[in-house]
Parts: sequence; structure tokens; C-alpha cells
Amino acid sequence: MTRAFSGLSTAVGAMLLAGIAAADCNGAAGPCMMPNGTYHIVLPPDATGPVPAIMLLHGYGGDGLGMIRNAGMVDLMLARGYAVIAPDGQLRDNGKGRSWDFHPDRPATRDETAFLIAVADDAAARFEVQRDEMLLAGFSIGGSMTSYVACARPKAFAAFAPVAGSFWRPHPTACAGPVRLLHTHGTADQTVPLLGREIMPGFVQGNVFEAMEIWRTTDGCASPEPDKTFALGIYTIQEWDTCATGARLDFALHDGGHSIPKGWAKMAMDWFEDR
Repeated sequence: MTRAFSGLSTAVGAMLLAGIAAADCNGAAGPCMMPNGTYHIVLPPDATGPVPAIMLLHGYGGDGLGMIRNAGMVDLMLARGYAVIAPDGQLRDNGKGRSWDFHPDRPATRDETAFLIAVADDAAARFEVQRDEMLLAGFSIGGSMTSYVACARPKAFAAFAPVAGSFWRPHPTACAGPVRLLHTHGTADQTVPLLGREIMPGFVQGNVFEAMEIWRTTDGCASPEPDKTFALGIYTIQEWDTCATGARLDFALHDGGHSIPKGWAKMAMDWFEDR
């Protein structure tokens, strides 16, 4: 599918910013309520009929509203015709911000995968969002959460795009099935280093290169080496596309640190639409 990019007018831009500032549930003040959590959603202006969506998972200590208020990124997604959905993780024990509960060696206080699927289903039912045209993406620990959903429920979303977050140790021994996945990471990231690090005893970030090998095996990609390597703006892209039917794996490296890098939203949408 393709969509022409068009700039937002001043009036529409002001309307979007006003909506973003209001903790939107599609224009209603406050988040959308679920039995075991909350989420935020903004629809593209003048949307007619079902629209595709990008679900964004926040990082450690953040929340969904913070993701929705990233106007530079969200306005671009809305202008491309996407709804933007931003669920809330669970409150941290100290009450400061939120996070996601997925650690492989710890019992979960909420089934996060089930919650995110329920959010997607609810948004599709309430707001005419195309359920089969949703990209799940996340930053930092939200990127890790994205990776675990992709591993456990590969058909729950149309594709997955973790940024600066991956598996923790112990790594999964196997994932449930092939996926379309774009992993983005900075080579200078010291918060979530590519080689991983121990946060505290029993909490060890995994090795992203090993995670990519898990994905390559899961996707049935023919070669350990990428089929293509090319530059795209600030990124060096490694692409595996000789894989199982419907699967594709891309690894986008940049020389920055722990962030959602410049140009990521456009790159991710272009990649998502190239199906």
C-alpha cells in the first residue's frame, strides 16, 4: 500500500496539538479505559472509514500520554493517515512513571501481551481502526515488550518495530512463528548496549546480535548474512528477505545513543507499507 505524504495546514496542526494536549481518547479528556489498564488514541484528521494504526509503547518511567505528546513523530504519523495508539504500562512500585512487566524469570502482575491485544481489539471496535493493519512499535523497555509480543504472538499485529530494546536474559530458546520485524538501535547506546549489560543481579539485558539470530532462525531466513546492506539517511540497514512466506527481518543501526532517532517514524512507515 502507498500513501502520499502531505503537510498539515496551520489550522489542522493546531487542532491536532490541542487534541494531543488533552490526554485523548479520540477527543475525550482522559485515557480510554480497559478492565485492566488504559490507553490513548488520536485519529488522523478527516479520516473516513477504517484507517491503519501504529501502537507505540513507552519506555521505562514513561506513559502513553508522553508518547502521544511527541508531536513531531505523532503529527507525521497522523499526516500519513495512521491512527496512533499509546497504551499505558503499569505503575512502578515507587509510583513514579510506568513500565512493562515481561521479565522471563519473574511472575507477571499483568499479562501484558493479552492487554496489548485487547487494546488493539478495542481500538478497532470503537474507532474504526483496521485491526489487520497495525504496527506494534516501542522504545527502550517498550522495544523489549514489542519483541516479546512478536515472539509469543507473531500474528497479533501486522508487523513489529522495536527501537533500542530487545530480549533480556535468558533469551527465548524459540519464538512461535515468523514475523515481519524492523529492529532499530544506536551503536553508541549505553543505556541498552548492543551487547547487553547487567542492571542488577538477576536482571540482565540481552545481546541484540544474538536476538537478531533468534529472529533470523524464527523467520527461516536462508542465510546468516543479510541479503542486502545499504545506507538510508543516518541508518545502515541490514535486510533479510529470503525468508519464510510473509516474513522479513531488518536491522537498522545508527551511530547515536539511546533515543528514537531522527527519521525513524518515516523509515518505519515506509518499511511497514512495503509489503
